[in-house]
Amino acid sequence: MRSFLTLGAAAVALAIAAPALAQTTTPTAPAQDPAAAAPAQDSTTAPTGTSAPTSATATAPVTAGQPVKDNSGAVIGSVAEVKPDATGKSMATIKMDDKTFAVDVANLAVRDGATLINASKAEIEGMLGGAKKTQ
Repeated sequence: MRSFLTLGAAAVALAIAAPALAQTTTPTAPAQDPAAAAPAQDSTTAPTGTSAPTSATATAPVTAGQPVKDNSGAVIGSVAEVKPDATGKSMATIKMDDKTFAVDVANLAVRDGATLINASKAEIEGMLGGAKKTQ
C-alpha cells in the first residue's frame, strides 16, 4: 500500500512539474514530421536540460530495461515497466536507487537506447521528498 501511495505521489509531483521542466529555449515547429526531426538530433551530445522530450524527439519507444538518464546525461536508474494507467495513459515505472516512481511516457524521450528525463537526480529526489523508500 505504501508503495502504491509513494508511486501515486511521485506521479502527481512529476505530472505537475513536467510542464515547467519541459520548457525549451528553442521553439519546435509543430508541423514538423517526427521522422524528419530524428536526423537533426546529435547523438554524441549529452542532454543539457534545454531540449524537452517531445514527440518530435522521441523516435524510439520507452521500454522496460532501458537505462534512465537525467538532464546531465548521467544514468540515474532504469525503466522497470511500461503500462497504461487507469485513464489509459502509458506510464513508465522508473527505479532509481531504492525508490520507484511513475512518469507519463509523453514526458520522456529515448536517445541512443536510453530513456531521458528532463530533470536532475537531485530535482527528482526533491519531488519525491517525503516519500518512503520502497521495499
